[in-house]
Amino acid sequence: MREIEVDRGGRVLRARDAGNPGGPGVVYFHGTPGSRLDLSFDEQVVADSGVRLVSFDRPGYGGSTPAPFGLASIAADAHAVAGALGLARFATLGVSGGGPGALAAATVPGSRVSRVGVVSGAAPLQHVPGALDSLDDNDRVALALLASDPAGAAAVFAAGFEPLADLARDPDGPGVASALAGLLSSRDGELLADRRRAAAFEESTREALRQGTSGSGWDNVSWIGEWDIDLSAVRCPLLLWYGSDDKLAPPSTGNTWHSTFRKRSWSCVTVKATWGSLNTSARSLAS
Repeated sequence: MREIEVDRGGRVLRARDAGNPGGPGVVYFHGTPGSRLDLSFDEQVVADSGVRLVSFDRPGYGGSTPAPFGLASIAADAHAVAGALGLARFATLGVSGGGPGALAAATVPGSRVSRVGVVSGAAPLQHVPGALDSLDDNDRVALALLASDPAGAAAVFAAGFEPLADLARDPDGPGVASALAGLLSSRDGELLADRRRAAAFEESTREALRQGTSGSGWDNVSWIGEWDIDLSAVRCPLLLWYGSDDKLAPPSTGNTWHSTFRKRSWSCVTVKATWGSLNTSARSLAS
């Protein structure tokens, strides 16, 4: 495993290169919030399966310079990271708020992305029945600002993540997982009851939020509002995984993609656990 910084002209991206260096590459897009450390707890499993796993912090997360961003710029960042690591062709894998980024990377011309995997990923909220109605008061305020003041919307969205950041900063507190207890499926709850996985999850979230919550704010701007990418440009196969009991991104979210990708090679699989399916997803994409 090694970590590098990729120069993006006045800012840097922190990236992690793990797994089998000679294996097929999978570029991973972390959740909201999340970091390049999301899958560190099982990197040896990934290596043993022959997969090369590349992950990077989006701007404002972990070791990457804070900056405004949308899905198109995240796609460009992903290709820059892959290029810096010598990956000519690769699959992408995004979880939760990282799902849109995994799709965005496949819209970049050049056919470098072999296939896309999305695990419990966000879909355009305007097209998910009831999704906008489920936003809390803070996010509704941000939503009202999106069209006219994206930076203002990002700041309001970011403020909504401050309680989570406070939990991440408190070494003696109940931990970040406590804030998610009511949102996890029973199977994901069992996985986070494992001390090793729970410790890795806490470490990744602390790393994600160590510079503050701006990255999470811009994440929400990028995919709660209108997407700045053309999804019809995705030409490679798409694999979707959604948790049967997932309260944040239920299987119905995956059904949203049917009209978008009905003429593409795609499949949607319902699984018991979001977190438990990540490494399986990485291996499937690289096969």
